Amino acid sequence: MIQAFGLTSNPRQELPPAVDDVSFEAPTGRVTALLGARASGKTTAVRLMLELQQGRGITHFRGRPLHRIPHPSQEVGVLLGEVQGHPSRTVRGQLRMLCAAAGVPVQRADEVLEVVGIVSLREQRLGTLSRGMDRRLGLACALLADPHTLVLDGPADGLSAREGKWLHGILRAHASLGGTVLFTTDDAKEAARTADRVVTLEAGRVIADQGVADFSRTRLRPRVAVRSPHAARLGVLLAKEARATQRSVEVVNEEGNRLSVYGSNCADIGETAFRHSILVHQLADEVGDAGPAVSVPARARTEEVREAEPIVLQSTVADASPVADTPLLAMEPSEETAAPSALAQAHAPSAQEPPQSMGTFVPLPADADLGGASSSASAPPSDEPGPPVSRTRSGPAPAPPPSPLPPPITIHPAPSPLRPLRYEVRRATGIATGYLTAAAVLVASAIVAVLLARTGHTSQAHLLAAWPQELPLPPAALGAGLLGAFAFGDEFRHPALAADRGTVPRRLGLLCAKLVVAAAIAVSLAFLVVASDAVLLHLVYGEELTKVPADWLSTSASWLALVVGCAWAGVLAAGVFRSTTAGLAAVLAVPVLVVPLVQKALEGPSVRTAAGLPSRLRDLALVHWPFGAERFLAAGLRMIAQPVGSALMLSLTALLCAYLLTVLRPRAR
Repeated sequence: MIQAFGLTSNPRQELPPAVDDVSFEAPTGRVTALLGARASGKTTAVRLMLELQQGRGITHFRGRPLHRIPHPSQEVGVLLGEVQGHPSRTVRGQLRMLCAAAGVPVQRADEVLEVVGIVSLREQRLGTLSRGMDRRLGLACALLADPHTLVLDGPADGLSAREGKWLHGILRAHASLGGTVLFTTDDAKEAARTADRVVTLEAGRVIADQGVADFSRTRLRPRVAVRSPHAARLGVLLAKEARATQRSVEVVNEEGNRLSVYGSNCADIGETAFRHSILVHQLADEVGDAGPAVSVPARARTEEVREAEPIVLQSTVADASPVADTPLLAMEPSEETAAPSALAQAHAPSAQEPPQSMGTFVPLPADADLGGASSSASAPPSDEPGPPVSRTRSGPAPAPPPSPLPPPITIHPAPSPLRPLRYEVRRATGIATGYLTAAAVLVASAIVAVLLARTGHTSQAHLLAAWPQELPLPPAALGAGLLGAFAFGDEFRHPALAADRGTVPRRLGLLCAKLVVAAAIAVSLAFLVVASDAVLLHLVYGEELTKVPADWLSTSASWLALVVGCAWAGVLAAGVFRSTTAGLAAVLAVPVLVVPLVQKALEGPSVRTAAGLPSRLRDLALVHWPFGAERFLAAGLRMIAQPVGSALMLSLTALLCAYLLTVLRPRAR
């Protein structure tokens, strides 16, 4: 069950809030429609329910707010707008990546593809999907973790009648299995056909909360469309017979010899026309608009809704015109309206009071448990008039006075993937951008290596790495930095995590997974560059330039450290600045800006140096260094002592501190 209490959006400058004190329930095993015209507040209400927008109020999903649910995607499936993902990613790749994020087996992707009927499109790119297929994929993403509750914002927008019927059949099947379904729509006919309960919004307020039968009688009025060359005469005869038989029949003269007859049927109208020899060109049952909306208070009492008399509208009714926002007050009460929900009873004002807010909320501490639905609902009103009774806690200290405002809604970031390493591997390998970048790096390195070998003024280590002295970094390091920047920058542009939880989170688990995958890609790229350059140089110039140097171990360690450091700099910079361009700029800033500063700081005479540090460290150790570890330590120290190594270490330290600051600052707030 979904229980929304006092949802109120923040005011927009001088404009009223888009949603003002919206409270309703969506029962389990039922399909609930949130109906309203455009700009009525439907999407804002949904975003407030999902804690994607700041405001006030609280929403319980089976008795718990969303931020109290350990894994929200396994409880609530959400469809908001179009599917968020890279246009080049395949349908199956997108779902398999989200399987790792939701912590479900990868086979679930193929299962939901069969459920929504797009198995044949599993290898198609997201950017090539039609509107209907995008809606099906969005529904598959919502069903991926087999959630109990579905919250869909305009799921049938832009779909054909056949596709819309199929979509609502899926929603009905989910509700019949014991789930809860809430969807928004601006089509009253769609709500009447597919929902069990309809909550109507107008100007950000709930103006009706009805069962579908009451909704159909009070808002959608069945009518008979009649077209005849003698429409005026037929209308007079129908009205005369209705008065004679004391029936409530309304006849509205339309343009073009047409009539709209409410309260009758095709058989009675056809018999009347036959008896009076009137030619009829059209006679059809229709469900049309009830006419202009009747202005009622946004919080009118339930008893007034039941006791209202039928309203007869004499205005012209257009055939199949859009349905108005406010329901017409008509018909007698049904069993559902005669027995309002406990929420409506608790918040219904008395007959002597003017309409007020739906409820009173008590301020809670930050660590209070919001698991129960009663924590945000006010006490039921007393039957006898009198001053309000103050409730006190157990103990001498009195309870604080109740707050007239509902609790604030705080935007919570997206949860980290439950399987971050698997998620990151599928994210990085799911699109062709990384492969194209690696291919471009290999081609550029090969060309640079051949040109350097032709000049004959480059050492063998720089020759194999394709690193000329004129360039601040070799192509492999730049490519590794760019691939690292894709790890976050691409995600912020095309959010890969569930779209219902906002932007990509800055979590340490996700960061570690991205650093591990970026390091693996960088090491692979470094080996491929050296191997391809060596093979090409051997083919062009012979084996003289491909001999293994004596210090190959330390040189290889320095080479791998440089490439991995550039990749990590790209990852951290893209995570801090949320941009791939910023990640690549941070990589380029190391040799262009930081290295000159380090060189300037190291210039000048020095009284003492760190020469002999590895030997002194070995003397301090209780045991001898195994496997010649002092050589690796010496190589690492020599690499750090170089200007590029020192600048890279400083840049990584600064970026890591900035990233940790962005992670800890929201938690401190």
